[in-house]
Amino acid sequence: MENSSHFYPLYLSCKGLYKQIRENRVNRIAILVDVQNIYYTCRDTYKRQFNYRKLWQKIQQQGDIIAATAYAINRGDDQQIKFQDALKHIGFEIKLKPYIQRKDGSAKGDWDVGITIDALEIASEVDTVILLSGDGDFDLLLHKLRTKYQCNTDVYGVPALTANSLIEACNHFHAINDDLLI
Repeated sequence: MENSSHFYPLYLSCKGLYKQIRENRVNRIAILVDVQNIYYTCRDTYKRQFNYRKLWQKIQQQGDIIAATAYAINRGDDQQIKFQDALKHIGFEIKLKPYIQRKDGSAKGDWDVGITIDALEIASEVDTVILLSGDGDFDLLLHKLRTKYQCNTDVYGVPALTANSLIEACNHFHAINDDLLI
């Protein structure tokens, strides 16, 4: 390679261009909402509801929202249907699971596996995954998104009811407080 020095300026030029493109690219964002978790943690801590419209406006300023999914339990009541319609109007896709009443009177219906599968499927198409949940079970998911897919991970949760392992696993933790409540 006697003339390799002739290619070095071209290499530097391409490397600089790639860096500039990567830095100037619009942040592609996926939002995943554990609706039950957000509802109950906001209700139990603040006696208020979460403001999804305000969240959407805040995140829109950070880049392009490529995917936004709200995972909820389907009880089929009118109030829940109105809430789901409002989320659709904002821009969320709604995924529902049936409400399951156990024989002992307790209920079951979490979306942890569904949220995890969807996050892993969208990870290669986005730069940032935003998770709304306080559930510590998602810490492994966030580690995987950061290490395998190089995604930035943001978590929105009620501080008093968000697992420390989840806070430690994400790039940025955003405390849900007055500015995101109705």
